[in-house]
Amino acid sequence: MKALVLSGGMGLRLRPFSHSMPKQLMPLANKPVLLHVIEQLRGLGVREIGVVVGERSEKISQYLGDGTEFGVRLTYIPQDAPRGLAHCVAISREFLGDDDFVMYLGDNLLPEGVDDIAAEFRARRPAAQLVVHKVADPRAFGVAEVDGTGRVLRLVEKPEQPVSDLAVVGVYFFTAAVHEAVAAVESSARGELEITDAIQWLVTQGAEVRASTYHGYWKDAGQIDDVLACNRELLDRLEPSVDGEVDAHSELIGAVVVEEGARVVRSRITGPAVVGAGAVVEGSSIGPHTSIGEGCRLLGVQVSDTIVLERASMRGVTSVRGSIIGREASVSAVEADGSHRLIVGDHARVEVAA
Repeated sequence: MKALVLSGGMGLRLRPFSHSMPKQLMPLANKPVLLHVIEQLRGLGVREIGVVVGERSEKISQYLGDGTEFGVRLTYIPQDAPRGLAHCVAISREFLGDDDFVMYLGDNLLPEGVDDIAAEFRARRPAAQLVVHKVADPRAFGVAEVDGTGRVLRLVEKPEQPVSDLAVVGVYFFTAAVHEAVAAVESSARGELEITDAIQWLVTQGAEVRASTYHGYWKDAGQIDDVLACNRELLDRLEPSVDGEVDAHSELIGAVVVEEGARVVRSRITGPAVVGAGAVVEGSSIGPHTSIGEGCRLLGVQVSDTIVLERASMRGVTSVRGSIIGREASVSAVEADGSHRLIVGDHARVEVAA
């Protein structure tokens, strides 16, 4: 089985960070969401992965390379503009051949994995197998109507009156039958080839389309608050480890990871938290659910529930929470008190007043 990972979206909801990097490279617990996806696919036994990329393709390929470092082989498939998920399948036809494949949206987080669902697909090989998740308000999602045996009867996109509470998650399993379906459907009103239309075409033609329920944590890491929520979720799964330097005047409480080359000096870190390789935390109090990227410098700060991206620096700012500090950004305080929620883009220079 091959995999198709969709990483061509513009990330408009994740600005200002998506101005300078693909949203799929936003780090969660110090690891890009796209790498979390690739590691899950490798865990399914997939080694051949096609990555659909858009105008930020160079940054993605620079980070992932040919995939060797991560135990997979990557093929980059350019998409000139976002034209729908089914369009991604169409332009990947040569890479996919007639192989079965799993299509995975590159900004979705499913930390429990879909191993059992992949096994079901491999055993039964329906034309398509959807991953669905029960949600409180299905009106915001594509919804699957499923019979008692797990067979999909109908798909409805964002229904006003949902027929079920099963939202379609951004992971799909297909046989080569999907290629005929993709070729048969036309662009939707928004000018895109919709994968929902292609799957509904299979249902209408009498092909076997099944749904399996994923019961774990699921979120699309496409907005600031969703990114922070995903970061909290992954940090809650941390196993503590210290490969860097922690001086005698510092205290680590709970699940804290201090990566190689990092230094913690006269500071208290309350986990779950991670301090990236080569980072320096000095005279600071780092609260729970905080990830500090590689090469960061934090001096005299109080931070919690925050993502600090690579090589950023913070000085003298207290009570920072629910924040994201961009790559190589610099944040300092005019007066070191007050409470701050900061969304600071890459390379920005910010002074925070009380």
